[in-house]
Amino acid sequence: MAERLPTDNPIDPELRTRRYVRGSKPGSRYVQIVRPFARDFRPAGENHLVATERALRPRGAFAGALDALHRFLVGNRIASELALHERVGILKGLAIFASDNISSSAYATEEIMRVLVLAGTGALVLTMPLTLGIVLVLAVVVMSYQQTIRAYPNGGGSYVVASDNLGRLPGLVAAGALLTDYVLTVAVSIAAGVAALTSIFPGLYEHRVTLGVAFIGLLWVGNLRGIRESGTIFAIPTYAYLLSVVALLGYGVWLAIGGNLAAYQAPAEWLEVEGAQALGILLILRAFTSGAVALTGTEAVANGVTAFRDPDWRNARVVLLMMGSIFAVVFLGISFLAGQLGIVPDPSEERTVISQLAATLVGDGSAFHYVIQVATALVLVLAANTAFNGFPLLAGILGRDRYLPRQFQFRGDRLAYSVGIGVLALIAAALLVGFRGSVTNLIPLYTVGVFVAFTLSQAGMVRHWQRIGGEQRGWWWRAALNALGAVATGVVAVFAGVSKFVLGAWVVLLLVPALVLMMVVIRRHYEAVESALAVDWSRAALGPVRPPRVIVPVARLDRAALAALRYARSMSDEVTAVHVTDDPREATEIKRRWRVGAPDVDLVILESPYRALVAPLLTYIDALDAQDPDRPTTVVLSEFVPRRFWEHLLHNQAALRLKLRLFFRRNTVVVDVPFHLR
Repeated sequence: MAERLPTDNPIDPELRTRRYVRGSKPGSRYVQIVRPFARDFRPAGENHLVATERALRPRGAFAGALDALHRFLVGNRIASELALHERVGILKGLAIFASDNISSSAYATEEIMRVLVLAGTGALVLTMPLTLGIVLVLAVVVMSYQQTIRAYPNGGGSYVVASDNLGRLPGLVAAGALLTDYVLTVAVSIAAGVAALTSIFPGLYEHRVTLGVAFIGLLWVGNLRGIRESGTIFAIPTYAYLLSVVALLGYGVWLAIGGNLAAYQAPAEWLEVEGAQALGILLILRAFTSGAVALTGTEAVANGVTAFRDPDWRNARVVLLMMGSIFAVVFLGISFLAGQLGIVPDPSEERTVISQLAATLVGDGSAFHYVIQVATALVLVLAANTAFNGFPLLAGILGRDRYLPRQFQFRGDRLAYSVGIGVLALIAAALLVGFRGSVTNLIPLYTVGVFVAFTLSQAGMVRHWQRIGGEQRGWWWRAALNALGAVATGVVAVFAGVSKFVLGAWVVLLLVPALVLMMVVIRRHYEAVESALAVDWSRAALGPVRPPRVIVPVARLDRAALAALRYARSMSDEVTAVHVTDDPREATEIKRRWRVGAPDVDLVILESPYRALVAPLLTYIDALDAQDPDRPTTVVLSEFVPRRFWEHLLHNQAALRLKLRLFFRRNTVVVDVPFHLR
């Protein structure tokens, strides 16, 4: 039987341990190589280790509790190699990427009517013609994006298409417009969802802002769980809304054909705005662009092609076509029935048009009325999920291209872009609070950005087809289709900017250039840093370096100070200890004890009559640097670490304050020597 013999093991970068083992025959022995940390790291080549999930285990009871809470909210970690398994099919893809566009049908008709009613209830007759015009623009946009998906199967968002074909500046304008649109999508969708709830639960109306912020928080956590799991969560409300609203509209159309629609009477106080404004072209354009917000979310499918299962581009095109068709049917149905019944929008936004429609058709307070409103509220709230997929992905791409902080590229435990998700949630919540949860107040900011992005994307596609020319048959009609899309969306963008300028569109028109400028500045910073750090690694050599001067700040003569001094002596023979005090008697006592315990290390006393500790030490280090500016300085800090986290509050954290100040000094290295209390 083999017997293990003791042996000294050198440091092995692959964490292998060598043991001498005595063999079964007398005098025989062999070397046994074991991996005691095999559960933490698995080998993947020479000096190449892969960390397992066990290596990420929390250390300590408090860290363990936080990790357990994180696992409960977000779920277990997903390895990078499993990213392909997180892709979605058509049904889940429709719920994830089309919910924003489909759910817009719940408030698009109402936003048209809210503008038209300013000229009197007679102007509401234009609701259906404007709806038809918006559906026509949607058809052009959907057909145009079908071409974008085919040409850019790796994700053809407006930023990518515009940058690739029109140049950097148009690409950044498209990116800025899309980022703005995604934030507004969350705010508007949440506000509309809360409005649907307050239509059947009026008592919640005063708490609509709090409810909206809470819903954003739920979406934040839900999206941190990853795209596939969030699709599972959000699919049920999306399809519940579709089934219930299609059933309601089918029933309403059947009653209308038979001439059996119930009578509708709006409260008298809702009609007080009669004739408040003249029915001019500007008011009609404003109504059209208010309803055109329903087209938001159309680009989400083209942005997220890579999230679909293979063949990803084909599945994305199917989802885009289904999305446009479903939205058109629901939007036309709501506008048609609202016109047939003569519904008037509630000026207070307490009762939505779709709620009034359901109450008139199936009875106010009936079970199906509640089903419609709850399903509408849920799908509107969850429609913000489209932005929670689009914003982090676009921000990650911009981070990769160095136009946004690189932190946006970080993918969390569930392969979700955690930083982008968090930033979107915080900005949207602030916007919701700032506009008091009002859909009508938010809508004027909403249309311009998305149609600017549409226009640049389609113009980029025209340039794309022109560039490939003879490489693909039928390129000319594809270019013509995208040109039609660019013209249609460009006209709507101009209409929106003109008709809603004083109502808030000017904010977006200023915000987008500001975002572009910010992204350009960030890119220049990264380029400057890269240039400063660049080195020809093939010629790089680790040449001789002058030994540093080592300074050890000493607060008291204790074990922590002794550990720091020992470490400093291992680095250099030139070590200077510095003690800052405001008490001359203490300085005398420190000197006496120092001569006994550490006579071979220089001790400098800095007396501070103004009781400052950090500033005199920094000034002393500056004076040393002035004597020999090219020589590096190393400051070795002694710091004891309490056993419990709350015990840190009982100490003044002088070492931490000093580290923060020293971090920004040139030619200075800070070494922290922690002493853990037992």
